[in-house]
Amino acid sequence: MSLPQRINPNELDLAERIVYINRVAKVVKGGRRFSFSVIVVVGDSVGHIGVGLGKAREVPEAIRKAGESARKNLFTIPLMNGTFPHETIGKYGAASVLLMPASEGTGIIAGGACRMVLEVAGIRNALTKSFGTNNPHNLVRATLRGLKSLRHPEEVLRERAASDEAVSQ
Repeated sequence: MSLPQRINPNELDLAERIVYINRVAKVVKGGRRFSFSVIVVVGDSVGHIGVGLGKAREVPEAIRKAGESARKNLFTIPLMNGTFPHETIGKYGAASVLLMPASEGTGIIAGGACRMVLEVAGIRNALTKSFGTNNPHNLVRATLRGLKSLRHPEEVLRERAASDEAVSQ
């Protein structure tokens, strides 16, 4: 199996969505020091998606860092008629996300963190159910693992034809 092709973010028209902003306090001698962690998803609405985490003392700086990280981690998902080709489950930590294709006109039926990931990826019709935790970090990662496990029908047919050929020889 070959390595996935590196996607150049400069060639794509990427939209950025902030999934979650968390304020974290560190108690020091003089009081509390606040910093922020931000989860951002970027996508071009035609199957390219990436997620990033940024941490900084100010929110705008954390958002910028998260956006850069997301652009470095872009990957492609197979889309068919505004949905994905088959059902899948993504797991990360205590979060599990069931992703199911839906017929045209259904829309995205998903919770907050999962919904944002699907919207920026370009998925228009999907049914999802999240199990376990509702932690946005883990839900986003579980959704991405589910999307990464998707395979295009032509790819599966090619693999089956190659294995049938190997068996017959």
